[in-house]
Amino acid sequence: MCTPPHRRDVGAYVLGVLGAADAFRFEEHLEGCPLCAGGVVEFGGVTAVLRRYARLTPPGVDPVVRAGPGLVLRATRAVAAGRRRTRRRRLAVAATVAAVVLTAGVPFAVPGGEPEAGRWTGADRGSGMTAVVTAGAREWGADVGLEVAGVPDPGVCSLVAVGRDGDEETVATWSSAGAGEGPLQVSGGAALRPGAIARFEVRTAAGRRLLRLTR
Repeated sequence: MCTPPHRRDVGAYVLGVLGAADAFRFEEHLEGCPLCAGGVVEFGGVTAVLRRYARLTPPGVDPVVRAGPGLVLRATRAVAAGRRRTRRRRLAVAATVAAVVLTAGVPFAVPGGEPEAGRWTGADRGSGMTAVVTAGAREWGADVGLEVAGVPDPGVCSLVAVGRDGDEETVATWSSAGAGEGPLQVSGGAALRPGAIARFEVRTAAGRRLLRLTR
């Protein structure tokens, strides 16, 4: 059962401030709670913001990043606002694409360059898991499609884009029934352009990598 204390522990777990015993108990809870597992994936954006801040801090300067309630609240609000802006841009671009196709009968091209696309594949002989990701360039980043089969364990999974600069972005999440489940198709979007993406990874809600996809 998901309780308010469990929901409060999501942020502390992602930021690594739970003690070893509490973290172990929370991971046991994650295995049976899709709500908290989804929260762990969502908080990945917060940790990415903190890592980027630490990386940009000049040498010799203490970034003084502490996981206090105010910091978590501000970072969470910043991530949520960014995602709302991204969704609005995606809707606007989709409407523009539809208008171009219906009126001119020509494919959409990214302003200032040729259309850009990419394809990444991965397979694990041990588990039998396979996946293919395709991404097309858009004004706001990349429109991403995933086809995956053979996820070994049931639970919440996430598709993560890893940029050439090391930045990570969660593209999509879904629930898997585990071994024996047929191929699934999942779609999502990334702020990264296809050319800036080095690879994709399929991970569990706890962050364990299940599959690595490369070009």
